[in-house]
Amino acid sequence: MSGTDEHEGDEELRWLDEQEKAAWTGLISLVLLLPGKLEPPLRQDHGLTLFEYLVLSHLSEAPRRTLRMGELAFLASGSLSRLSNVVKRCEQRGWIARTPDPADGRYTLAELTDAGYEVVHLAAPTHLRSVRRTVLDTLNTTDQKALARIAEKLRIVPDDFG
Repeated sequence: MSGTDEHEGDEELRWLDEQEKAAWTGLISLVLLLPGKLEPPLRQDHGLTLFEYLVLSHLSEAPRRTLRMGELAFLASGSLSRLSNVVKRCEQRGWIARTPDPADGRYTLAELTDAGYEVVHLAAPTHLRSVRRTVLDTLNTTDQKALARIAEKLRIVPDDFG
């Protein structure tokens, strides 16, 4: 590296002030620690990862228990490649079936089978208890509304959404 600033080309490098640092470190701690709190009960009681549960859950709530893979990836907060791997495992277990979208063959539909619905139906109370204990019951209504508003503002649409 030459003697020039390593951030050459940045219009302005603004370091975090105390409030920004507190917001950032709080958020990143939640992002990194929450899955470790929410996944173990699902693994122990139902043999599911948190991501698998989210995929099955979103399909269970969709019309006809069917979604395009890209939409499902967005809802489950994962990439299409990660979703494809999980859906493949779920297909092997008989929980999900994939078919071409009859409205547009460029897309693939994921459909929750009756067996998959039974799995998510049995796992839902376990997940709900974890979510309440770990997150929701510690927040009042105002906090919950603020969290939802902030999450919506920060929602990231994957590049491969489609």
